[in-house]
Amino acid sequence: MTETLRCAIVGTGAIAHSHIRAIAAYPHAELVAVTDLSRASADAFAATYGAPAVYDDLEALLAAEHPDVVHICTPPGAHTAQTLAAFAAGAHVVVEKPPAPSLDELEQMTDAAAAAGRQLAVVFQQRTGTAPAHVKRLLDSGALGRPLVAQCQTLWYRDAAYFAVPWRGKWETEGGGTTLGHAIHQLDLLAFLLGHWTRVEGRLWRLDRETQTEDVSTATVVFEGGVVAQVVSSTLSPRETSTIRIDTEKATITVDHLYGHGHENWRITPAPHVDAAEAATWEISGPEERSDHVYLLRDVFDALRSGAPLPPTAEAPARSIELVAAIYASADADGAVVTPADLAAHPTHRKSFASTVIDLRPAR
Repeated sequence: MTETLRCAIVGTGAIAHSHIRAIAAYPHAELVAVTDLSRASADAFAATYGAPAVYDDLEALLAAEHPDVVHICTPPGAHTAQTLAAFAAGAHVVVEKPPAPSLDELEQMTDAAAAAGRQLAVVFQQRTGTAPAHVKRLLDSGALGRPLVAQCQTLWYRDAAYFAVPWRGKWETEGGGTTLGHAIHQLDLLAFLLGHWTRVEGRLWRLDRETQTEDVSTATVVFEGGVVAQVVSSTLSPRETSTIRIDTEKATITVDHLYGHGHENWRITPAPHVDAAEAATWEISGPEERSDHVYLLRDVFDALRSGAPLPPTAEAPARSIELVAAIYASADADGAVVTPADLAAHPTHRKSFASTVIDLRPAR
């Protein structure tokens, strides 16, 4: 077991603060180095968090520091090259979502991890927390009966200035729009709870923002076992919410939150025919852990130090990005059904998510 994990952060923007908070909370990890395209940003970040070494680029950092773990907190277009460089240097990688701007690039990353004998952990922190773990146990055990229908809503608000950032809203540099950049969190949580999908029908819409990509998407997703889910994703919604609802034979499960959830955000409502004593056994109780980078990275670090497999909260990096890819591929085919087999050999959407967007903006 490694004594202390020496961590480096690539990209010192907003999300990097969540990573250093998790590193600082773990007793056997330390931040040793940072790098960013902006030296001023990296210097300011380092000054705030214990003055780790600052490097002008990742290559110099890897050569000088030989970190155990590289945390990649950069825009999606940079993830693949940075991940491959970190594996080549012998480091494990923790990468922010989305892990890659295409399925082929994600496959390069997972292949490189296997070849190097290193781990690739993707940050989908909505999976974490004691409440989703409890709900997943109930669903997997059959205690709530067969899941039947679901809704997944990511209704967020991003103004025009958000999309004015040069790399945003472009297929080449961001990889996709609200489906990939925002809704992927809730889609990941939905798939974590329900398992593998079997078919997708999707559409992409541009209703207001100046962007190449979509600012709204809609989809119908069918999961194994016959669960039908309706998905709506938006960056145009002033009253923001993130919601999942799953109706089973015995109950309705709901989680309503925005960017993170705890026990108070979850509710299990029994069907009228369910006995109160049985429903009482479903209660979410006990010590609480919320959805958070701290708990996700704690479990990842534990696995890295012991050589164990990654925890369920950090495994299966392709599951949710494949679901997103299927929505894009369907939209690009006028809403046609896309299956996992279709996606595995797709002629375009393994390489890029660039897709047809229906533009309904008024003439300008």
